[in-house]
Amino acid sequence: MKPLLIDGDWVATASAAENRNPSDLSDVIDLYAHAGVPETQAAIDAAAAAAPGWSGTSPQQRFDILNKTADELTARKHEIGTLLSREEGKTLREGLLEADRAANIFRFFAGECVRQTGDLVPSVRPGIDVEVTREPLGVVGIITPWNFPIAIPAWKIAPALCYGNTVVFKPAELVPGCAWVLADILHRAGVPSGAFNLVAGKGSVVGQTMLDAPEIDGITFTGSQTVGHRVAESCLKRMRKVQLEMGGKNPLVVLNDADLDQAVDVAVDGAYFSTGQRCTASSRLIVTEDIFGRFVEKLVDRCKALAVGNALSEGTEIGPVASADQLETDLKYIEIGRAQGGNLRCGGERLRRDTDGYYLQPALFTDTTNDMRINTEEVFGPVAAVIRVKDYEEALSVANETEFGLCSGICTTSLKHANHFRKNSKAGMVMVNLPTAGVDYHVPFGGRKGSSFGPREQGQYAAEFFTTVKTGYIRA
Repeated sequence: MKPLLIDGDWVATASAAENRNPSDLSDVIDLYAHAGVPETQAAIDAAAAAAPGWSGTSPQQRFDILNKTADELTARKHEIGTLLSREEGKTLREGLLEADRAANIFRFFAGECVRQTGDLVPSVRPGIDVEVTREPLGVVGIITPWNFPIAIPAWKIAPALCYGNTVVFKPAELVPGCAWVLADILHRAGVPSGAFNLVAGKGSVVGQTMLDAPEIDGITFTGSQTVGHRVAESCLKRMRKVQLEMGGKNPLVVLNDADLDQAVDVAVDGAYFSTGQRCTASSRLIVTEDIFGRFVEKLVDRCKALAVGNALSEGTEIGPVASADQLETDLKYIEIGRAQGGNLRCGGERLRRDTDGYYLQPALFTDTTNDMRINTEEVFGPVAAVIRVKDYEEALSVANETEFGLCSGICTTSLKHANHFRKNSKAGMVMVNLPTAGVDYHVPFGGRKGSSFGPREQGQYAAEFFTTVKTGYIRA
């Protein structure tokens, strides 16, 4: 059984859960300890006790630890990427890319440790200087989802430690393996006792204990809207800093002047790769009428040809759905799409392969409208719907007509329309002739409306959440 990490010690518990491979349900990866309220509170207490010491460490010490972590992630990329694909179901190629991304994130924030700056400005009053500096937020609770088992933890943990915060980390129950490996690497890289704590377990136990703890100064959460709203309400009651990422219903607009083959490639990547289990997935394909028929025919052909199979098998393009619950959700939404008048042009069936797994043929709906549930609610699976529109103006209106605002995309050869869409799309991230899914690690990530709340994640903008600004006045 893989234990928890609390105050620098590996802690076994009486409760543990199996981690099974969604490509092969007979493959048990390992048993992982689950924290209860006592273990979670012990981790919180340890982080609070360690906060003064860790916040006072030198930038060089933090750089060395984060850089060493990055080096080991790189050296073990194939091992970690394979584990990721076993426990989450991404193809091995995607698993390796995510492991590499985690290493790059830690390397970036290692550099940020020694790049932190402030401002010294003259006061409007003679003889007084004003110093503006950033200080650590304090104890940070980190709650991550299952769809990016190592990248999302990395882009929260690395800046938290970089800016001098201590961490209580709760990974998703479904993917404890990558979280445990990351905790082990950080521990051996020299993070002091209590500065980083791993408490896997149920959200109703571990997560709730974190929300109830007055010792936690901020919580960064990625997951569903329902849980995100509860996190926000709890943090507001305690006047605690909060950062939320809660998904999307991202549009991809395809205009008449688009490069058709490129547009189909962009749609397939954005809608179906990673089994559609990305908050940035383009599940609404908004296509103007002159290109509509040709686009749909090419897209249907591509969808039918996608190789669905074991995540570790060579040639697999789409792995399994991550869990039985998620498969049930996907199939439910496919039936809802049909019931509301959508035309299921291809896919939507559960598939059988050599190993027992949660395989689903990518589904494509046509004849849909923007008010159907498959176009308003996040499915979080390999399910996309095409919406026909008259022209660019209608496409932009439909794209923006959603409670979400994470990412949007447009395929066009018109510089005029590309620039107008980039400026007028009500999303936090906009892609031109690129899949909506796929972002760099050194620039801000986040959305608007119901998708995100609080400061952006990643890059230099991460400092906005993980630090607090102090203004000091000095008379010589």
